[in-house]
Order: sequence, then C-alpha cells, then structure tokens
Amino acid sequence: MPRPPRPRHSATLASIAAELGISRTTVSNAYNRPDQLSPDLRQRVFDAARRIGYAGPDPVARSLRTRRAGAVGLLFTETLSYAFRDPAAVAFLEGLALACEGAGTSLLLVPAGPGQPGDPDSVARAGVDGFVIYSMPDDDPHVAEALRRPVRTVIVDEPLRVDDVDWVGVDDRAACAAIGRHLVDLGHRRVGVVCSRLTLERNDGRASIERQRAAAYALERARLDGLADGLGAGGIDWADVPVQERFDHTVDAGAVAAAALLAEHPELTAIACTTDVFALGVLAEAERRGLAVPGALSVTGFDDVTEAERVGLTTVHQPMLDKGTVAGRLVLSDGPEARRVVLPTFLVVRRSTGPAPGD
Repeated sequence: MPRPPRPRHSATLASIAAELGISRTTVSNAYNRPDQLSPDLRQRVFDAARRIGYAGPDPVARSLRTRRAGAVGLLFTETLSYAFRDPAAVAFLEGLALACEGAGTSLLLVPAGPGQPGDPDSVARAGVDGFVIYSMPDDDPHVAEALRRPVRTVIVDEPLRVDDVDWVGVDDRAACAAIGRHLVDLGHRRVGVVCSRLTLERNDGRASIERQRAAAYALERARLDGLADGLGAGGIDWADVPVQERFDHTVDAGAVAAAALLAEHPELTAIACTTDVFALGVLAEAERRGLAVPGALSVTGFDDVTEAERVGLTTVHQPMLDKGTVAGRLVLSDGPEARRVVLPTFLVVRRSTGPAPGD
C-alpha cells in the first residue's frame, strides 16, 4: 500500500480555497460542518487536499478553539488487555462504544487497576469531555482526580455513594440474596464461596470476616452480603461459610480456589461464585475430580456471560451491554442533576444446580 503524501508546510485551508476558487470558510465547512456543503463539493475539497498533501485541521488546535476534546475517558479497573478478554467487560465496552459512536465521540481507555504503571496525573492530563468510571475501589486516587475535573462523570457499579455524580449499576446484594435462597431451597447447608479481590493488596486464599468487612471494592462487599442474606434465610451462619478470594479474575484462578475449598471442606455440596468466570473454573475443577454437577456439587455464578448458557450455569443475569449504553448516554448528556439508574437483574436457573446430596 503506497504511503500517502506528507503534508507540505504550505498546505493550508487557504491554499485549497485558492486552488478551487472558493472561500476559506467553505473549505473549513467541508471538515467541520459537512451539512453545509453538497456531497460533490465536499469531495472536491477532499480531492484537492489530498493532491497538495493537506492532512486536515490540527485536532489540538480544533479542541482549543471549540473547547471540546471529542472523547470520553474510561477509567478501567483492570489492565488494558483484560478489557478485551473478560466477557462481561467486553459486553460493557461494546455498549459504551455504541453510545459514543452514535454521538460521533471517541473512547479513550485509561487502565487504572492495581499495579498499573500510570499515575493519577495521567487522568488530570487526559484530553476528554467526560469520564466513565468502571468498577473502581473506594478512595482510589484515579477516581479522586477524575472527580476534580470540571467535566461530567458517570460511575458504573462502584464506588458507591459519591455525591452529585451519575451512577449506573444493579442491586448486587439483592441479586446474590436470590442465589443464596435458591441454594437453601434446594436443601444445601454446606456452601463455599469464591470471590474476586477485596483490596488492592494481593490475597489468594481465605478471606476472613474481618477482611470482607474491610473490602475496598463495594461490589464484592455487596455480593458477599447478599449471599449471607440468602443463606441466612435458611439458618446458615455466614461465619461458617468458607470464602476463598482470588486476586486475578480468570478461569484458572477459579479452579484453584475450588480446589482449596474442596481440600479444606470436602463436605461442601455447593460453591457460589461472585462471577461466571470463577464459576467456569469451579466446573472445570469438579470435572477434574470426577464430581458430578449437580449430583455431588452445585455451582452458581454471576453475570450470565455467553459461556454460562452453553455449560448450563445457574447464574444472575445482568444487562452488561445496556449498562455500557446507559453510561455512555449519561456522560454525553447535560442533565442538571445527578441521576441514579438501577438496571434489572434476574436469577437464571440451569442444570449446574440441583438438590443437595441426600436431600
């Protein structure tokens, strides 16, 4: 593919106007107000620009003039690569991208998960018209920096209870309570849990009650509290429920967590996971051990990703694509007051759960 001609220093809007015998304003409208020109005239402008090597208006100068960057910044809770391999994150990003596309706005990803090389100053310098904050821990310095900017900000999932900021999410506690009640109704009384990281410090192992209460991630606190509510309805003391925490959100991490739970508590008849990704790992470990699901072990997840339906996973469905779309619409709008949007969830019962053995 031939390299396009390099822009010449003399190539300007004025030089294009002189070549075509039209005004400089008409040339400018071809780039900035295309509705003001006929398609034929606009194409003539672009053809002339290509001939003389004009690459278009300077985006930096344009943003200074219009006071608009033409981009939305996404503060992301994980590494950049994670955004493209986690199924729930992919669905959310698709929804957000659809909203941005509809408004002719770009999307700038700002990874801000644990161990990221970036610093909060990168948020302060980001050329964006607004921020979407996706599932960040309480008191995160990147979040604090975004909230200092005089631009519209939307929080998705967490942190909670930030004054005067739009919020989009689901009732995670109520959704997980439904899972707990489902297991209790099936007769399960010996239940283990696999959860995502609770703090910015790595902990791949047992999560004590004290650690759960001190969790920096509000979403995980809510899901664990919901499971405690649902299991408590069947008389199960949460203090007797073993919880394995995993820092990395992967199928392999879920399998390792399941192995630890079953090694320490072979009496378990069910494992509830705070994500489908972990649940897929639990199912893999159960198969490796020759444990029938759900005959010997019931397994639940949360999110209802595409793979969950294929393997028959009982889980909570949450509208991840809609979550991204709504967040995008909010950040691109000019509502006078902070809005709170709670999207619906529902329990999807599939073949990974059944009556407790001997019940």
